[in-house]
Amino acid sequence: MPVLSLENACLAFGHVALLDHAALQVDAGERIGLIGRNGSGKSSLLKALAGLGSLDDGTIWRQPELSIAYVAQEPEFGGHETVFEAVASGLGGIARLLAEYHEATLKVGAGGTAALEHLQHLQTQLEARDGWRLNSRVEQAISRLALDGEARVDALSGGGRKRVALARALVGEPQLLLLDEPTNHLDVDGILWLEELLRSYAGAIIVITHDRVFLDGVATRIVELDRGRLVSFPGRFAAYQERKEFMLNEEALANARADKLLAQEEVWIRKGVEARRTRSVGRVARLERLRRERAARREQQGQVDFRLVRGEASGKLVAELELVAKRFAASTGDKTVVRDFSCRILRGDKIGLIGPNGSGKTTLLRLILGELAPDAGSVRLGSRIEVAYFDQFRSQLDPEAALVDVISPGSDYVEIGGTKKHVIGYLEDFLFAPQRARSPVKSLSGGERNRLLLARLFARPANVLVLDEPTNDLDIETLELLEALLQDYDGTVFLVSHDRAFLDNVVTQTIASEGEGRWKEYVGGYSDWLRQRPAPAAPKTDVPAARADAASSAKPAATAPERRKLSYKEQRELEALPDRIAALEGEQGVLQARLADPAFYREPTEAQRQAQARLAELDSEIDAMLERWAELEARA
Repeated sequence: MPVLSLENACLAFGHVALLDHAALQVDAGERIGLIGRNGSGKSSLLKALAGLGSLDDGTIWRQPELSIAYVAQEPEFGGHETVFEAVASGLGGIARLLAEYHEATLKVGAGGTAALEHLQHLQTQLEARDGWRLNSRVEQAISRLALDGEARVDALSGGGRKRVALARALVGEPQLLLLDEPTNHLDVDGILWLEELLRSYAGAIIVITHDRVFLDGVATRIVELDRGRLVSFPGRFAAYQERKEFMLNEEALANARADKLLAQEEVWIRKGVEARRTRSVGRVARLERLRRERAARREQQGQVDFRLVRGEASGKLVAELELVAKRFAASTGDKTVVRDFSCRILRGDKIGLIGPNGSGKTTLLRLILGELAPDAGSVRLGSRIEVAYFDQFRSQLDPEAALVDVISPGSDYVEIGGTKKHVIGYLEDFLFAPQRARSPVKSLSGGERNRLLLARLFARPANVLVLDEPTNDLDIETLELLEALLQDYDGTVFLVSHDRAFLDNVVTQTIASEGEGRWKEYVGGYSDWLRQRPAPAAPKTDVPAARADAASSAKPAATAPERRKLSYKEQRELEALPDRIAALEGEQGVLQARLADPAFYREPTEAQRQAQARLAELDSEIDAMLERWAELEARA
């Protein structure tokens, strides 16, 4: 059953048609991956579907009372709200009540009887409106995205604001979820969590992303925006790649046949007297039709011409670290971000850094490159090192500067490998049209800014490349070209990325965070690291007991109550609890598998609602039994 449909959609900016009589249907429960070249109009389409933008022509039909949540590339927030308030706003009308209760709990300690009565009044209201379950969803989203609920949103970085916007969209459980580059600024654990959540999500999803592993794991259908048309490819991303290659070959053959026929007819029409004697009205009409079709044809956009000059080779040794340590002062005490780390980096190594946000990847890089002095240990640098940086926040780009001034300030030429090239021609290699060469940086999309930053980076010779999240916003074809360039580059590469496919295809060794400031080297890329890293601690065979221990240890310390011996009834209850919990967990597992099956969403809406409600009840029942288990076990 469709929840949204787009028909005969047209949208243009200037002379470029982003949508050219495009059509799309979104069915309930399906997960669509929307892909296309940078600047092709994907974000504009998503805004139009969300009702935040308009079309030049065409219609958008939405199911009556369809709830939609949209997460933009650069999300916006109003006022001076906290993270908790911003995330809770995704729940609609109950958001104010949750925010008020959250604030009241913080003030009740110093507020006396009146504050306590106000808190009890809010608790009553929340119970009547199922507020505890909703409050739990807000807190879970904040926790899983590593956010501080008390922090001010306007004080967060761009990545922090993106995570807040993602949490705000998810807590409302909308029927249609529109996500524009949701994996940007998330670490690998966050991406894996989001991937798992979207796979089990009950509503329909349209997601713009260029993370190929993420697409393969989430999408049930790929929709490509190509030269104004929306082309659908059922199945996963891998199936799309095979089908797309076949379609491009067929298109090239058809265009070649049409061009050959047009050339023959043009020769015929110009033959002079003989042609005029034998000219037929039908053949002339066919020629005019071929001319019109050729003029209207939109060729596939060319590929970026990546060329990277290494410059003078560095010494064989790039850096050697011996038992290096670094710590920083924090409000809760000193935080060690690097502890007793040793490694040896040689010319030509391609090194990936993996770790959660805030684990110290940038600090470790600065230590390796000699930009930061260690608190302990030693760092020895090699000779003739020339470093070029790619900054994920694009702070090197002045929004008001023209593109030509970013690449070559004060000159009309750039020198690549000893050869001078005009800056406008150089920008064309990176798919910037000549008429845009004087445009300001602020007029570019996110992917185009990344392309411009790469153009600036590659215009300068370097033998050590430091790339901090270079894959954000880049389209898939450009990503694959950049991969090929880095594979052939004979200098040294340090790559910080959460794109698992990109890491696998580029790096030869990985430095991964092991927690508490410990870092360890592994051979190979992301997949190799997964196979080699230490296995997590094996759980106890008695699963309910293990979970009970965890629940018990998570409870805050309190004054130990006076112990009393278990009664006969309580002893029987304690003995029965493992089987009861195991049974509930078994039912929970069956329900989760059912919700993860796409066929489930073809069942009646009422059956879907009952299954989701039962899953929520099971969570509450299991938590209650675990608390009771911990209580009885402690007394026993």
